[in-house]
Amino acid sequence: MTQSSGLKIRQLRAIGHKLRPIVTVSQNGLTKGVLLELDRALQDHELIKIKIPSKSSQSRKEIIDNISEASSSIVIQEVGNILLLMRRAKVPNPKLSNLIRTI
Repeated sequence: MTQSSGLKIRQLRAIGHKLRPIVTVSQNGLTKGVLLELDRALQDHELIKIKIPSKSSQSRKEIIDNISEASSSIVIQEVGNILLLMRRAKVPNPKLSNLIRTI
């Protein structure tokens, strides 16, 4: 990890600290509705928090990998059952993007 990428990760985590989870994955797992909402949230906000079920750490890791792969997003941080994801939008909305607007 280079110094600049470490700094960028810290900045993203600082922005994400102020956010609330906007997508919750229930015990049913990754349904089509959850994936659609996740895609919409990433498209609008670029940096989001999601809440995942608190199962065993191994199944949680599988859920995190599936979420990251299905949404083409980058996992910035995972703490407990909260996950911070980022995916850059092709055309970010300055009113909605958590990376552009000030919080």
